[in-house]
Amino acid sequence: MGADDKLQHKGEELKGKAKEAYGEHTGDPDLADRGRGEQVSSHVKQAGDKVKDAAEHVKDAFSE
Repeated sequence: MGADDKLQHKGEELKGKAKEAYGEHTGDPDLADRGRGEQVSSHVKQAGDKVKDAAEHVKDAFSE
């Protein structure tokens, strides 16, 4: 898994946290909800990254 993808997914998570915090601070529940949604989406992508990394490790172990 490329480091660029991992950084992008982490950035999406941080952006979601910022939106959530700003939405809660300003009393905008829609923005806070969108921020939480972006975080969930990012966590799913990060989990996929971990699965791909694990599969690559297994593949490498069998090819040695």
